[in-house]
Amino acid sequence: MADKPIRADKATAVVELTESFRNAGATVLTEYRGLTVSQLTQLRRSLGTETTYTIAKNTLAKRAAADAGISGLDELFTGPTALTFVSGDVVEAAKGLRDFAKTNPKLVIKGGVFEGKAITAAEVTKLADLESREVLLAKLAGAMKGNLSKAASLFQAPMAKTARLAAALQDKREKEGAEAA
Repeated sequence: MADKPIRADKATAVVELTESFRNAGATVLTEYRGLTVSQLTQLRRSLGTETTYTIAKNTLAKRAAADAGISGLDELFTGPTALTFVSGDVVEAAKGLRDFAKTNPKLVIKGGVFEGKAITAAEVTKLADLESREVLLAKLAGAMKGNLSKAASLFQAPMAKTARLAAALQDKREKEGAEAA
Protein backbone atom coordinates (compact mmCIF):
# COMPACT_ATOMS: atom_id res chain seq x y z
CA MET A 1 0.00 0.00 0.00
CA ALA A 2 2.77 2.44 0.87
CA ASP A 3 4.46 1.89 -2.49
CA LYS A 4 1.43 2.70 -4.71
CA PRO A 5 1.70 6.07 -6.47
CA ILE A 6 -0.92 8.64 -5.54
CA ARG A 7 -2.22 11.81 -7.18
CA ALA A 8 -0.66 15.19 -6.38
CA ASP A 9 -3.65 16.48 -4.38
CA LYS A 10 -3.73 13.30 -2.33
CA ALA A 11 0.05 13.49 -1.85
CA THR A 12 -0.36 17.00 -0.46
CA ALA A 13 -3.07 15.77 1.92
CA VAL A 14 -0.82 12.93 3.09
CA VAL A 15 2.06 15.35 3.74
CA GLU A 16 -0.24 17.65 5.76
CA LEU A 17 -1.61 14.74 7.78
CA THR A 18 1.90 13.38 8.37
CA GLU A 19 3.00 16.75 9.75
CA SER A 20 -0.08 16.88 11.96
CA PHE A 21 0.70 13.41 13.31
CA ARG A 22 4.31 14.44 14.02
CA ASN A 23 3.48 17.79 15.64
CA ALA A 24 0.58 16.63 17.80
CA GLY A 25 1.12 15.59 21.41
CA ALA A 26 -1.71 13.13 20.93
CA THR A 27 -4.14 12.07 18.23
CA VAL A 28 -7.60 10.62 18.88
CA LEU A 29 -9.54 8.79 16.17
CA THR A 30 -13.31 9.05 16.21
CA GLU A 31 -16.22 7.89 14.09
CA TYR A 32 -18.62 10.72 13.33
CA ARG A 33 -21.30 8.85 11.33
CA GLY A 34 -24.69 10.50 11.75
CA LEU A 35 -23.48 13.83 13.15
CA THR A 36 -24.67 16.99 11.45
CA VAL A 37 -22.40 19.77 10.25
CA SER A 38 -23.59 22.01 13.10
CA GLN A 39 -22.78 19.29 15.65
CA LEU A 40 -19.29 18.89 14.17
CA THR A 41 -18.84 22.67 14.32
CA GLN A 42 -19.95 22.63 17.95
CA LEU A 43 -17.44 19.85 18.66
CA ARG A 44 -14.61 21.76 17.00
CA ARG A 45 -15.41 24.84 19.07
CA SER A 46 -15.58 22.86 22.30
CA LEU A 47 -12.12 21.38 21.70
CA GLY A 48 -10.44 24.81 21.71
CA THR A 49 -7.77 26.43 19.60
CA GLU A 50 -4.94 24.00 20.33
CA THR A 51 -6.87 21.01 19.00
CA THR A 52 -7.72 20.32 15.36
CA TYR A 53 -10.60 18.02 14.36
CA THR A 54 -10.03 16.80 10.80
CA ILE A 55 -12.03 14.42 8.66
CA ALA A 56 -9.77 12.36 6.41
CA LYS A 57 -9.96 9.41 4.06
CA ASN A 58 -8.84 6.23 5.78
CA THR A 59 -6.30 5.31 3.12
CA LEU A 60 -4.64 8.74 3.28
CA ALA A 61 -4.68 8.82 7.08
CA LYS A 62 -3.24 5.30 7.23
CA ARG A 63 -0.42 6.28 4.88
CA ALA A 64 0.26 9.49 6.83
CA ALA A 65 0.42 7.58 10.13
CA ALA A 66 2.89 5.13 8.59
CA ASP A 67 4.98 8.01 7.19
CA ALA A 68 5.00 9.61 10.67
CA GLY A 69 6.29 6.35 12.16
CA ILE A 70 3.10 5.48 14.02
CA SER A 71 1.95 1.88 14.05
CA GLY A 72 -0.93 0.02 15.62
CA LEU A 73 -3.74 2.14 14.19
CA ASP A 74 -4.58 0.21 11.03
CA GLU A 75 -7.58 -1.57 12.55
CA LEU A 76 -9.04 1.79 13.64
CA PHE A 77 -9.22 3.12 10.08
CA THR A 78 -12.63 1.64 9.30
CA GLY A 79 -15.81 3.55 8.61
CA PRO A 80 -15.91 7.34 8.55
CA THR A 81 -12.88 8.49 10.54
CA ALA A 82 -12.01 11.87 11.97
CA LEU A 83 -8.65 12.70 13.51
CA THR A 84 -8.31 14.94 16.56
CA PHE A 85 -4.79 16.37 16.63
CA VAL A 86 -4.01 17.75 20.10
CA SER A 87 -1.21 20.29 20.45
CA GLY A 88 -2.15 21.56 23.90
CA ASP A 89 -3.44 19.79 27.00
CA VAL A 90 -4.25 16.20 26.06
CA VAL A 91 -6.45 15.70 29.14
CA GLU A 92 -8.65 18.69 28.27
CA ALA A 93 -9.08 17.49 24.68
CA ALA A 94 -9.94 13.96 25.86
CA LYS A 95 -12.49 15.44 28.28
CA GLY A 96 -14.00 17.52 25.48
CA LEU A 97 -14.39 14.46 23.26
CA ARG A 98 -15.76 12.32 26.09
CA ASP A 99 -18.29 14.96 27.16
CA PHE A 100 -19.41 15.56 23.58
CA ALA A 101 -19.79 11.80 23.04
CA LYS A 102 -22.00 11.62 26.16
CA THR A 103 -24.41 14.20 24.77
CA ASN A 104 -24.06 12.97 21.17
CA PRO A 105 -23.80 9.17 21.22
CA LYS A 106 -23.20 9.08 17.46
CA LEU A 107 -19.63 10.23 18.10
CA VAL A 108 -17.61 7.09 18.83
CA ILE A 109 -14.08 7.29 20.19
CA LYS A 110 -12.06 4.54 18.49
CA GLY A 111 -8.62 5.03 20.06
CA GLY A 112 -5.57 7.05 19.24
CA VAL A 113 -1.91 7.83 19.74
CA PHE A 114 -0.36 9.26 22.90
CA GLU A 115 3.39 9.87 23.21
CA GLY A 116 4.01 7.86 20.05
CA LYS A 117 2.14 4.75 21.20
CA ALA A 118 -1.26 3.47 20.11
CA ILE A 119 -3.94 3.64 22.81
CA THR A 120 -7.42 2.17 23.02
CA ALA A 121 -10.72 3.98 23.47
CA ALA A 122 -10.70 2.92 27.14
CA GLU A 123 -7.30 4.55 27.59
CA VAL A 124 -8.60 7.76 26.02
CA THR A 125 -11.40 7.68 28.60
CA LYS A 126 -8.84 7.18 31.38
CA LEU A 127 -7.00 10.25 30.12
CA ALA A 128 -10.27 12.18 30.23
CA ASP A 129 -10.78 11.10 33.84
CA LEU A 130 -7.48 12.68 34.91
CA GLU A 131 -7.49 16.15 36.37
CA SER A 132 -6.17 18.95 34.19
CA ARG A 133 -2.50 19.83 34.11
CA GLU A 134 -3.10 23.06 36.05
CA VAL A 135 -4.96 21.25 38.85
CA LEU A 136 -2.25 18.59 39.12
CA LEU A 137 0.48 21.26 39.23
CA ALA A 138 -1.43 23.19 41.91
CA LYS A 139 -1.75 20.03 44.01
CA LEU A 140 1.94 19.31 43.59
CA ALA A 141 2.85 22.86 44.59
CA GLY A 142 0.60 22.63 47.65
CA ALA A 143 2.14 19.35 48.71
CA MET A 144 5.65 20.72 48.23
CA LYS A 145 4.80 23.88 50.19
CA GLY A 146 3.40 21.79 53.05
CA ASN A 147 6.53 19.65 53.16
CA LEU A 148 8.77 22.73 53.07
CA SER A 149 6.82 24.29 55.95
CA LYS A 150 7.22 21.12 57.98
CA ALA A 151 10.94 21.04 57.23
CA ALA A 152 11.36 24.71 58.18
CA SER A 153 9.60 24.20 61.52
CA LEU A 154 11.64 21.06 62.14
CA PHE A 155 14.89 22.96 61.54
CA GLN A 156 13.72 25.88 63.69
CA ALA A 157 12.73 23.68 66.64
CA PRO A 158 16.27 23.09 68.02
CA MET A 159 17.11 26.79 67.77
CA ALA A 160 13.88 27.78 69.52
CA LYS A 161 14.47 25.14 72.20
CA THR A 162 18.01 26.46 72.73
CA ALA A 163 16.75 30.05 73.00
CA ARG A 164 14.11 29.02 75.59
CA LEU A 165 16.76 27.09 77.55
CA ALA A 166 19.11 30.11 77.53
CA ALA A 167 16.27 32.38 78.69
CA ALA A 168 15.38 29.94 81.51
CA LEU A 169 19.06 29.75 82.62
CA GLN A 170 19.27 33.54 82.60
CA ASP A 171 16.10 33.79 84.71
CA LYS A 172 17.47 31.18 87.12
CA ARG A 173 20.79 33.04 87.51
CA GLU A 174 18.97 36.33 88.06
CA LYS A 175 16.85 34.71 90.79
CA GLU A 176 19.91 33.12 92.38
CA GLY A 177 21.75 36.46 92.24
CA ALA A 178 18.79 38.26 93.82
CA GLU A 179 18.53 35.66 96.60
CA ALA A 180 22.29 35.82 97.33
CA ALA A 181 22.31 39.61 97.62
